[in-house]
Amino acid sequence: MIIAGGREVNESLLGSEPWWLTIAKAVIIFGVLMVTTIILVWAERRIVARMQQRLGPNRVGPMGILQALADGLKLFLKEDIRPKNADRPVYLLAPILSMIPAFLAFSVIPFGPVVSVAGKRTALQLTDLPVGVLFILAMSSIGVYGIVLAGWSSGSTYPLLGSLRSAAQLISYEVAMGLSIAAVFIHSGSLSTADIVDAQSRVWFAVLLPVSFVIYAISGVGETNRAPFDLPEAESELVAGFHTEYSSIKFAMFFLAEYINMVTVSAVATTLFLGGWRPFFPFSQIGDGLDTGWWPLLWFSLKVAMLLFGFIWLRASLPRMRYDQFMKLGWKVLVPVSLAWVMLVAAARAFQQNFDGNLSRYRIVFFAVAAVLAVVVLWPVKDDDKSAATSAAADKTEKKKAGARRA
Repeated sequence: MIIAGGREVNESLLGSEPWWLTIAKAVIIFGVLMVTTIILVWAERRIVARMQQRLGPNRVGPMGILQALADGLKLFLKEDIRPKNADRPVYLLAPILSMIPAFLAFSVIPFGPVVSVAGKRTALQLTDLPVGVLFILAMSSIGVYGIVLAGWSSGSTYPLLGSLRSAAQLISYEVAMGLSIAAVFIHSGSLSTADIVDAQSRVWFAVLLPVSFVIYAISGVGETNRAPFDLPEAESELVAGFHTEYSSIKFAMFFLAEYINMVTVSAVATTLFLGGWRPFFPFSQIGDGLDTGWWPLLWFSLKVAMLLFGFIWLRASLPRMRYDQFMKLGWKVLVPVSLAWVMLVAAARAFQQNFDGNLSRYRIVFFAVAAVLAVVVLWPVKDDDKSAATSAAADKTEKKKAGARRA
């Protein structure tokens, strides 16, 4: 049985659709991402201002909605300054290498089911790869090369330190992100984004795999260099981080890549954990009319918008973490919990496939083990920072005493 919107249907439709339809979908995706970035910049400034009891942009256009467009035009027209010691080819290539993967990741995101466009049936997706999720992970990994090359090619100390931080940040949090997505593969039995959406027709994976969803959300914030994980751009330490020496249009490209990466992470979370383009409760109970045609675009957009609001809320609420705290969270909490969770999910899936009887007792055992594991991992331990500070103070006191005895 072939499910409408699944990979088999998508491959047959996407492989036979006319060239102009493929180009039109690519252009529309590009245009929507550009417009979304403008709206997101304005929304972030207005929401953060509201949370901090300020007005935010309110001069250019109604409610200041054209402020982001005006800032973008200003960056296009500003003088482009290049450092004297910069490696010119790599310096020019870095912003492009950071921006293009952010756009390419959207090529495998399904926005809706099969629809009719100008008499041609096509899926609301640019292309459907059998390994679509791995393609998204690959694009997110390539994007960090632009940041690393930008810091190295600038010929300055602070950009280099910022780029090295970003590389370490990506390595630390992409491991946890990949492990969280592995649980989704186990449940859906596929790496295709369309198949994963079809597997959530009854229950979202955010409900079945809540630990994976939370870990992916935290890792996504870390990968996009957003507060409280914006360590590569820490202005109190690194001026502006990896793009300190960039100006004009090249700086705007880094700015654009950051916001498109936010949209990409939100769209991937929607696809993998929130049912993709399928309606949410109570609209999912109305009938089949709201998950066909063009309605799914509305549900997908609303889910992405809610996740983007979460990004903005975090920035307005949480202070920046210290680098050692950031690394400790990634390697000592997220990675061990992800490994243990994947093993539990795999064991539960094996029980479900091999035992046809009542699975209630296995579910009870599963959640009991998960609860014990969470308590063991998150149990408060002795504060290493206080211990280190106490040891340092003791050493200093001993040195003073020794100096006094010698005197």
